[in-house]
Amino acid sequence: MAMKAWAEAPASARSASVASHAGAAWHFRRRCSPALALAFVVVAAVSGCQSKNGASDMLDPSAIAAPAGQAGGPAAAPSQQTASPAASTAAKASQTLGTGSTKITMLLPLSAPGSAGENGRKMYDAARLAMADLGDKLVTLTIEDTRGDSGTAKDLAVKAITSGGVKVVIGPAELPAAQQLAKLSGTQRPPVLALADNFAGGPGVYSVRLSEADSAAAGAAAGASKGAKKFVLLVPAGTSANAIEARVTNALSIYGATLAVTLPYSASDGAKVVSDMGSLVEAPDAVVVASGDGSPIAVLGALKAKGIPGKAVSLIGTDRWLERPIDPLYEGAYIATLDQSETGPIADRFKATYNYQADVNVAYAYDMVALSAGIASSVGPGGFSKQVLENASGFRGSTGLFRFRADGSSQRSMPFFKVEKGRLKLVEKQTSGF
Repeated sequence: MAMKAWAEAPASARSASVASHAGAAWHFRRRCSPALALAFVVVAAVSGCQSKNGASDMLDPSAIAAPAGQAGGPAAAPSQQTASPAASTAAKASQTLGTGSTKITMLLPLSAPGSAGENGRKMYDAARLAMADLGDKLVTLTIEDTRGDSGTAKDLAVKAITSGGVKVVIGPAELPAAQQLAKLSGTQRPPVLALADNFAGGPGVYSVRLSEADSAAAGAAAGASKGAKKFVLLVPAGTSANAIEARVTNALSIYGATLAVTLPYSASDGAKVVSDMGSLVEAPDAVVVASGDGSPIAVLGALKAKGIPGKAVSLIGTDRWLERPIDPLYEGAYIATLDQSETGPIADRFKATYNYQADVNVAYAYDMVALSAGIASSVGPGGFSKQVLENASGFRGSTGLFRFRADGSSQRSMPFFKVEKGRLKLVEKQTSGF
């Protein structure tokens, strides 16, 4: 519950905690000795020193806000500026940033066509900024171009994993490649921080991005925190159904709420499952609807016919609903998801450096480089262990509070929204299913 306590603390208390935390990532290079530079709460646990707020402060907003070159401010950002990621200089097959002893490989689809390549170049700019801010003397970051090809991505990842010198791999962004890596055995291999969308994770191959299970759990937890006790989960039948059910059940248990029934559905029988729901559970307080790769519209139409959402029953969706334009049937539903327009304390600096707006791709990439640099600073090249990466208190990044689980999935604290008049209206700044 450390995450929840931090989120609910007064803003002044949170700011004071960040400012006073000896492990503020920006500060270790300029004014902290190695003994004090505990950038992550797990490091404090290893050394017997615990941070006050229970979550590590990967990013220090006050330091980031300071102009470059001032005391406590970040290092000078890269000199090259671009009007957009598409206008960046064409990437070489392999590029190296920094001179530190900890070797990291980052796999990005730099030359991929379309949005994949654009997102890859955004993440490249984010990595450059993170290295300039805090990684250039701590790590040597080699960036490889996967070209958006899953086979190339997997081969590059395997090469990095088996090189004997790389301590952590950031990426790939290609889902099939991440899934293949999760099937590889080997207890001594370096961890992989996968940037692929909708990746479930695997032992030692961690899912960085927000998952539907995480969104559903956080949404259910937010509903339970407001008094809802009995929940129904509608989830697409398939491999992810059990993971979503387990996460929602665990999140509800924190608040003394229960999942009365889980109803798997397919694209053709969603309406029937909703029809059957009434005979299986009486008077639920909330219905959580996961959508997977498909659209939730058929299920939402059937629920609407039953008066859900309504005064007695809340409707909770997931981040995957938002992969499609907001439909009128979304009206009144609650969704826990990252704020796509808010990238935390790095947003202004990123815009000033590269002349375009940071997005969630930038935030994920920046956070993973920052996380790696912080571990290298506080623990050294040998610090990329399960104990460090899977610590229960987690980390604080530009995407908020997050932690990695032993199964490779991630859990996040995120804003809670309500759909009103076709838009997301903020209800709560931070909610968490863990």
